Amino acid sequence: ETLSHCSSFSDTASVADDGTFVCTPGAILEERLKNVFNGNNECLRSFFLSAKTRQGALDGLKTAMATRILYEFISERRMTITDSIERCLKKGKGEEQRAAASLACLLCIQLGSGIESEEVLKTLKPVFKNILADGSASIQARQAVATSLGLCTLVAEDDILDVHATMECFENLFTRSCARGDGTCPSVSPQTSQLYTNALLSWALLLTICTASQIKDILRKYLPKLPRLLESEDVNMRIAAGETIALLFELARDMDTDFEFDGWDELCDKLNALATDCNKHRAKTDKRKQRSVFRDVLKGVEEGDFQSETIRFGTERMTIDSWVRKRTYDAFREFVGSGMNYHLQANEFIRDVFELGPPMLVDSATMKAMKIPRFERHLHNSAAFKARTKARSKFRDKRVDVGEF
Repeated sequence: ETLSHCSSFSDTASVADDGTFVCTPGAILEERLKNVFNGNNECLRSFFLSAKTRQGALDGLKTAMATRILYEFISERRMTITDSIERCLKKGKGEEQRAAASLACLLCIQLGSGIESEEVLKTLKPVFKNILADGSASIQARQAVATSLGLCTLVAEDDILDVHATMECFENLFTRSCARGDGTCPSVSPQTSQLYTNALLSWALLLTICTASQIKDILRKYLPKLPRLLESEDVNMRIAAGETIALLFELARDMDTDFEFDGWDELCDKLNALATDCNKHRAKTDKRKQRSVFRDVLKGVEEGDFQSETIRFGTERMTIDSWVRKRTYDAFREFVGSGMNYHLQANEFIRDVFELGPPMLVDSATMKAMKIPRFERHLHNSAAFKARTKARSKFRDKRVDVGEF
């Protein structure tokens, strides 16, 4: 049972006017979660015998953690959940491993930064790295681990040297997608390319917490290499590379406003070509998505600009006004999905990451008073639709003489 972003701040149970105890959706959810752990006479010592049951349990926990704050419930069972995730990663197959990797990340998001999440990462990091480096492992599992390890490290790693070691694991993957000296690109499958893209995005995420000295070393070593990823046949890799380059320039200029790059002209030419790409051999949707992103990337590299975006949640709003903030927001949203607004409201760790302060508790009566009635929304949308239709009618009317244009 998923609550709305605002109503989920209420208590998990209430008392009716006649004194009868009323079980709310929050209490129902917790009871269902308890059944996951204790039901069917199978405790998590074996984490169930059926692969289908394990998959269902993983998916159920993922949904619950993405849409609710369950710190107390999870904290009491942290070691059991961690052991179960480890077992699924080691002994499970593709989809089960993928679900377990995602659950590990959601577990860290729920626990926040601190000793509890550090212990989770300490247990799972060796398993993650083994899967990531194992070419015979399921490609779906490796893709999921490449993403989960990045965010788990951001949340739970307390040693910057260990962060750097994890970044090296990602570097060993995404650099395999770099164009060769003669301009040709390595031939890889779409699934492998997605693995490399995930590794690059996780590497970029960890850039946001690197020290100034580490950033300087990375700029010297990798900024000349990253433009070679722009030659990739995979549109997602090209976009990830472009956004990572813009992120690096932003970090460099934060340290030195007069930062200069030797390959500036060549890089800008490449970015401009991608922002205006008319290659007939590429899909229209890919070109449209690519051009939109690279227009922003080009502005970021050339002028230091960023196309800001406002995120509204409850009575609050947050502005995504930098490449660092965007990469961080996108990373969290990938795991919590539609629950992102709820976590922005209620998750103390995520609020701390985005400097939103303590959670604001707004009662349901206030939210109801602020909400526009459904009928009024319908009238507004109908009027807007009619206005748009009228404004565009002359361009849609086949009887209009061409000369009028």
